[in-house]
Amino acid sequence: MNKTEEVLQKIAQTRLLPLFNVADADVCASVIDCCYEAGIRVFELTNRNDSALAVFERLQAMAGERWPGLSLGAGTILDPRTAGRYIQAGADFIIAPDMNPAVGEICLEAGIPWIPGCFSPTEISMAYRHGAGLVKLFPAGTVGPSYIRHIHGPMPFARIIVTGGVQSDESSLRSWLDAGAFALGIGSSLFTEARIRNKEFGQIREELMRMVACTASRAKE
Repeated sequence: MNKTEEVLQKIAQTRLLPLFNVADADVCASVIDCCYEAGIRVFELTNRNDSALAVFERLQAMAGERWPGLSLGAGTILDPRTAGRYIQAGADFIIAPDMNPAVGEICLEAGIPWIPGCFSPTEISMAYRHGAGLVKLFPAGTVGPSYIRHIHGPMPFARIIVTGGVQSDESSLRSWLDAGAFALGIGSSLFTEARIRNKEFGQIREELMRMVACTASRAKE
């Protein structure tokens, strides 16, 4: 099994892809602990501050022992140079908010998945033509679940992960999955500033377990 198939399989197991970043590797590790204990085996560290790469390197160094079987990827990657730096640091996949074929090219050369952000049928089609096996609908909240149904009419092959607009409650999760989403990106609606500030990791873990119970059951249907 190649790296792309491996990552896609792990995403498909729970249909959830958590994304998070703060400039503190210990806090990020605690968040990953919650995800891992809930049964999730993929995690996206977003490149949204000057410490992100250093944090990623620390997390990657501890991943094999602390989270065996976890695929750790980097998100918010806008250019090939940044993609290359994360790939050198051991990223298992690269996610972007836009569709930049130059980023896709360096990912394909490295043999890892490239998940570009798309918002239109044209962008989705272009992403697949440039080697993406999964695309990210972003910002998904501006169009809603019915948009995926419309996309799948002419493009039933499109595997779409939705990010931006997904809430952690069962109603939101089911509405996106029932519409045909391949997976759901979960970030600020779950990892709220208050929860992180107060280190409410037990509450985060419990909510993740409820989410996995919902989404994993849909993955088996």
